[in-house]
Amino acid sequence: MFKRIATALAALFIATSLAGCGYNSMQQQEEEVYGAWANMESALQRRADLIPNLVETVKGAASHEKSTLTAVVEARAKATQTKLTPEMLTDKNALANFQAAQGALSSALSRLMVVVERYPDLKANQNFLALQHQLEGTENRINVARQRYNEAVKAFNYSIRKFPNSLTNSLLLHLERKEFFEADPAAKTAPKVNFGSES
Repeated sequence: MFKRIATALAALFIATSLAGCGYNSMQQQEEEVYGAWANMESALQRRADLIPNLVETVKGAASHEKSTLTAVVEARAKATQTKLTPEMLTDKNALANFQAAQGALSSALSRLMVVVERYPDLKANQNFLALQHQLEGTENRINVARQRYNEAVKAFNYSIRKFPNSLTNSLLLHLERKEFFEADPAAKTAPKVNFGSES
């Protein structure tokens, strides 16, 4: 009887100690980072899924904009081929490559939308308008997902650095800081299109 009580008290003491030193909270925050990353991947995939229909719709009304359409298709292919697993979120170079591929796709799509301005019939096309609306909504989802991911990373990185979590992490968990997902600097610059010479 005494042995059982002692074992129960020891288990309670260990559980309380681990909870107080951040053992559980750090792992929970890491899972929140992974969850936020999964949501962003989902939003990026949704954008990639919209592009084939968008390209086909534009091609129907502006088939001679071949170079712009090809750039979008190639950028989509590269973006979907550049994978980043949750375990790679600690790899700064891997995340930079992923961001570059997604940024190139954003830029190609942006240029396509500027080119579309030349075609009033296409702009009035209901199928195109529906795709454009979905694409705009998806870009907003990506921005929100990126913000939430970065907030989760910030909370996690701080958690593994503060005391006594840092001691627990160095002795037991060995969790590594995660990298932030930065917005593509090129996305802040409006694309330049030469309406006089491009064909």
